Amino acid sequence: MKKMKLPVMTLGLALTLGMTACVPSLGQHTTKAVKRVEFSSTPAPQTDDELLSTYTKSVATVVYQDGTTREFPLAYNVLFKNTDQTNTVKGKTYAAGQLFDAKMNPIMDKQGDPVIAETADGTSLLNVGGQPYLVNHWEYDNLLENGQEAYKAEGWYSRMPMTMNVSALKQGQDGKFSVSTQTSVDFSGVNGGWIFCAGGPTPWNTHLGGEEDYDLYFVPGEKAYKTTEVGLKAMNEVYFKGGQKANPYDYGYPMEVAVKPGGGYETTKHYEMGRGTWEIARFAADGRTAVYGDDGAYSGIFMFVGDKQNDPKAGGALYAAKWKQTSDQNGGAADITWIRLGHGTHQEIKALRDRGLTIADLFDTSLEAKEGFTPTRAGSAQTIWLKLKPGMEQAAAFLETRRYAAYLGATTEFTKGEGVAFNEGDKKMYYAMSYVQTSMKAEEGVPADDVRLPENKAGATYTFELSRAQKDTAGNAINSDYVATRAYVESALLGKMLPAADAQGNTADVNAIANTDNLYFSDAMRTLFIGEDSGNHVNNFLWAYNVDTRKLSRVLTIAAGAESTGLSAVENMGGFAYITSNNQHQGDWLPSQPKDFTARLETAAKARWGVNKYGVLNYKLQNSVGYISGLPAVK
Repeated sequence: MKKMKLPVMTLGLALTLGMTACVPSLGQHTTKAVKRVEFSSTPAPQTDDELLSTYTKSVATVVYQDGTTREFPLAYNVLFKNTDQTNTVKGKTYAAGQLFDAKMNPIMDKQGDPVIAETADGTSLLNVGGQPYLVNHWEYDNLLENGQEAYKAEGWYSRMPMTMNVSALKQGQDGKFSVSTQTSVDFSGVNGGWIFCAGGPTPWNTHLGGEEDYDLYFVPGEKAYKTTEVGLKAMNEVYFKGGQKANPYDYGYPMEVAVKPGGGYETTKHYEMGRGTWEIARFAADGRTAVYGDDGAYSGIFMFVGDKQNDPKAGGALYAAKWKQTSDQNGGAADITWIRLGHGTHQEIKALRDRGLTIADLFDTSLEAKEGFTPTRAGSAQTIWLKLKPGMEQAAAFLETRRYAAYLGATTEFTKGEGVAFNEGDKKMYYAMSYVQTSMKAEEGVPADDVRLPENKAGATYTFELSRAQKDTAGNAINSDYVATRAYVESALLGKMLPAADAQGNTADVNAIANTDNLYFSDAMRTLFIGEDSGNHVNNFLWAYNVDTRKLSRVLTIAAGAESTGLSAVENMGGFAYITSNNQHQGDWLPSQPKDFTARLETAAKARWGVNKYGVLNYKLQNSVGYISGLPAVK
């Protein structure tokens, strides 16, 4: 996720790939077994129209087990825009990205304009009772209709209460979707939602997204403490409207939406999975093991191991990784061990949250060295000295997960942990580290310095080897077959900065991945899909990396300034496979772009999309959720 100051634009993607269904319109009649799928690369955009568009020119080549191949050209389709009047709430129709208060009344800004988010993020395409549904996030709203950035607008807010949509879809004979019905999700039963970042489908066919709580600073005097106060203001004044007071410990958890036949839904905040800046919590196929992307600087890598398959509410154990570096070359390598933070059920942790606890109930804190206190850095470079209060181990583990991990000696030195994906066949996990900088560099005189890597502002995607029969650092068995034991970076998955910006302002190689964000692995396609969130590419890209051939292909180029988000995959729905991928902050120009180049793009954007009543480029206000069509199903 970009910093909250950035204007945002959203665009969706789904890729239809099929090898087993008989689809006459596509001339597909084979049921032969598939070995893999390969993609040709879409060239990097050059013309103004290409730079300002989201499109693909890729061809997917299906390689069958008998050695034969078949090619399928891909094409992009828009499903809906954030401004489309597709959203029905309490019998009234609204824009898809409209935000609502606790009583599901639309939120309006100070000018009387509707607050419409431009930030579709985490996405799940689900088959519920034979009916396709799409669940998508709205992450944050930063750009008001009058063009002001919310965090700068006088008398306005740097945070908005956020929501998701549940859309019932119609699937045509050619595999293309259209929206049948759509509604915004009511989160009032869990005290609202904070920042819904990445998300995707669970093994039990629900949607699980990360509630990315950047406002983790609750120690009075801590440099970022005011961020918490400002962040909660919108919940109190805009969402609850004085009806109740928001507690920081209400936010920052994995959020589940279970769609029911007919389009109803049930929401669950998984308090038992711990609280942090969760980009995503991705479950492995066992339905018990989840690994989290923990966004921000001085972050950690966390794992939840549930007691019961497909039912995290039944309880589980929470762990934090310890990085034992073995190399600083090519993104670095390390052995990984795990520190157990604690165990809890949904009801146990909810009861702790319901008590209205504050950090003062969990720890004695100090802003300077103090005897008997442990120095920690978690979420910022500032060192905070902590002393756990008696009997508060469980509360600390689940309400102050990152801080407690640092207190127990886990590694909290990573920068912008993002997407997570499991490769079931090879027993590997992929983890996006959007930037390798600041807290990941060697430092002297700090509480811990586990990660000591050369700076790479284009980031890296780490491969983790997974094993069974592992023990935590206290010698206790970890009840999972998906425990990461070793980390390294494959060469194609390492970002490549340029010595100087190119003619467009790209500061990283456009033919290599820069600043990995979302990840999704398709076992059937043997492909890792990678979406960028780069401040180094004018146009971010969606990549396909075949883990057998090691071929990296650009399969989608995103409109200039936008971030690629929302990756998930369904390998067979109604005879087709789909891969979703949304994007954000379209028109967020790089400071490295030449001024005349940026002016040219803005002129072209105005000519093509126009401006709103305030003269703000519609290019920056409108965004789409869509998909690529082309092929029928992979098994």
